[in-house]
Amino acid sequence: MSHVESNRAYWDTLAEGYARHAERLWAQTEPTWGILGMPQSQVPMLPGDLDGADVLELGCGTAYVSAWAARAGARPVGLDNSAKQLATAQRMQHQFGLAFPLVHADAERPPLADGRFDLVISEYGASIWCDPYRWVPEAARLLRSGGRLVFLRNSTLLMLCSPDVGQATDRLLRPLAGLHRMTWESEPGVEFHLGHGEWIRLLRTTGFEVEDMIEVYAPEGAVIDDDHINADWARQWPVEEVWFARRRP
Repeated sequence: MSHVESNRAYWDTLAEGYARHAERLWAQTEPTWGILGMPQSQVPMLPGDLDGADVLELGCGTAYVSAWAARAGARPVGLDNSAKQLATAQRMQHQFGLAFPLVHADAERPPLADGRFDLVISEYGASIWCDPYRWVPEAARLLRSGGRLVFLRNSTLLMLCSPDVGQATDRLLRPLAGLHRMTWESEPGVEFHLGHGEWIRLLRTTGFEVEDMIEVYAPEGAVIDDDHINADWARQWPVEEVWFARRRP
């Protein structure tokens, strides 16, 4: 079974659990991002000039990011590998009175026209569940000249310090050399992670200029309920990274 098929089956089994949080996320007036729920004011993944922009969310899940973009005046399209996740997204559209296209497809082979979008965004969608050597070139193809790519992923350091089962440690547990495809004893899905140098080379060779990268730490007083990290670790080392790149003319 390919990683695309494996991840589709895996996320179909997870969809019911994520459906329980969909209404809360769709109802938010300010976006929050990632495991730590960082506010848009601190982690500005959505640009401030979205009115009239064409936005593609790669790995949209229940499509709450696309909903936030729609309320900001954008014309979003949500694409996801899991039909069951998209079924939740469709229910949320009806409930909240927002309509935008939902595409059931693999982000490594999106069935969409070249140069159609001003922004491609991914929060724990394609950014970790698809092979970056496949989905990043597709993002470049889909963006107009000067278009932006924004994606949130687990930090590389977190991946290097995470055991197969349990929370991250203060020791390196796997090599950075050759970091790419990853599987876990506790989960059947297939993830993809790269080191920073590999990310920069990949983005540049596919036509992007890297504009920024935010390393996300837990704020003081944060309470984290997560199987993979605790608040003490997350205050000392970055839990997540948000990458900002622009398509060269």
